[in-house]
Amino acid sequence: MGNELPKPLAAVWWAVTVAWAILIFDLSTQGFGSNFTQGLLAWALELLHLRVSPRSFHLLHALLRKLAHLTEYAIFALLLYGPPGEKTQRLWRPRRAVFSIVGAALYSLTDEFHQLSVSGRHGSLLDCGLDTLGATLAMLGPYTGEQIRRFRSKHTASKN
Repeated sequence: MGNELPKPLAAVWWAVTVAWAILIFDLSTQGFGSNFTQGLLAWALELLHLRVSPRSFHLLHALLRKLAHLTEYAIFALLLYGPPGEKTQRLWRPRRAVFSIVGAALYSLTDEFHQLSVSGRHGSLLDCGLDTLGATLAMLGPYTGEQIRRFRSKHTASKN
């Protein structure tokens, strides 16, 4: 079996990846539109006993929604990238990173297209760009992890 991930664990990983894709699709439905997130933000601010001006609330709401795009697609790209240690001890796999970014970007396009047919929602190429940016930023994780691993390896070797 070598460095390959055990098949049951790999199956769970890919099941979680598919579940995340379904969640993204579900978050694009009418129930999770702007009214939902406005209510959620208002509740959170009330819970924290914070008051903001209507203008600040609008800005916070817009930032929250855009941050959600970055985050959900960063997670999706990492899931597409696959679990650490799969088939190799290297954390950074450039081809896999490109596949993950492109896969997330293409899924984002389909998600934005889907929103065109949802009442109260609209598709946006800006959102697709944010999704792709989130996926791209997520690839800094395995890249940085690989750089740290190499540094430690060289540092440990030089001590011996």
